[in-house]
Amino acid sequence: MSVTSRDVARLAGVSQPTVSRALRGDTRVAEATRLRVAEAADALGYVPSEAGRSLVTRMTRRIGIVVTDLTNPFYPQLVGPLHDELEKHGYRIMVFAERTDSLTAVEHLVDGSVDGVVLLTTTLGSRLPSELTRRGVPFVCLNRESGSGLDDAAVVDNELGGKMAADHLVELGHRRIAGIFGPEDTSTGRDRELGFRFALAEAGIAIPVALTAHGPFDFDTGHAEMQRFLDMANPPTAVFCGNDVVAIGALNAAVGAGARVPGDVSIVGFDDIPMASWEAFRLTTVAYDLSDMAVSAARLLVRRLGAQADDQPQREVMVPSLIVRGTTAVPCS
Repeated sequence: MSVTSRDVARLAGVSQPTVSRALRGDTRVAEATRLRVAEAADALGYVPSEAGRSLVTRMTRRIGIVVTDLTNPFYPQLVGPLHDELEKHGYRIMVFAERTDSLTAVEHLVDGSVDGVVLLTTTLGSRLPSELTRRGVPFVCLNRESGSGLDDAAVVDNELGGKMAADHLVELGHRRIAGIFGPEDTSTGRDRELGFRFALAEAGIAIPVALTAHGPFDFDTGHAEMQRFLDMANPPTAVFCGNDVVAIGALNAAVGAGARVPGDVSIVGFDDIPMASWEAFRLTTVAYDLSDMAVSAARLLVRRLGAQADDQPQREVMVPSLIVRGTTAVPCS
């Protein structure tokens, strides 16, 4: 005979609804009561039925995490803290490695299998945010934004970060500066470039078209574009990269070509992923707390799941800082 929640309630000396609330992490249940229920459930070997719970509450207690590139070392730094914070509120995560905004991708998120969604890699032209809104599925944008200004979001101040990188290079004395800015259809690529260009313009410096590049936020983009720059008759003395993965690709290309970093060319990244501080790279980069940003997104989504439909969206913005390591120095000439 299987153990039921009624058996747990009898042993713990509480009502059956209290057992349900305690085991799903309802904050209205006193800690002492929650522990008593948990001990009773453990003693009886009781395992709550997710299917039964979903039918009663119409909630799955699952959150979908949408990310297009799990091979990029940046995104695992967000998934871990997301999992931990959402778990505190009684949610589990499901990762959707969707590469497109196809109808199939949308249907995976609105079929009732998740209560809410975290969008890690949305683009400015993505249909997912508007489709999720239309179909009443709560979501939050993390790292990137959709551009509508109508979504809950947790991001870094990308314009300020781009400005910090530019100011650093200008203060070192660089004047021939290149940029590998990432995709133009992402808020991160767009805003980091905007902040970087604006700060250079204030210093009277323009980036020539030949020293401008856009592409995916990946190693190959940084590697290919740095090779192109170094093949020029008058290569740049400094390169700003849209993220650290691009910067590591650029650094690898420079070393492979026999260029000294930072002697011949300085390189600045963005994000401060753990690899950036490795002795092999010692990358100068724009940093912010990735964990705090992920936790903020989780809390915004939990708030949205319990909020009224007409609650105003909130936007949490992390303030970046510049970490100077071994890839930037004064130009040699």
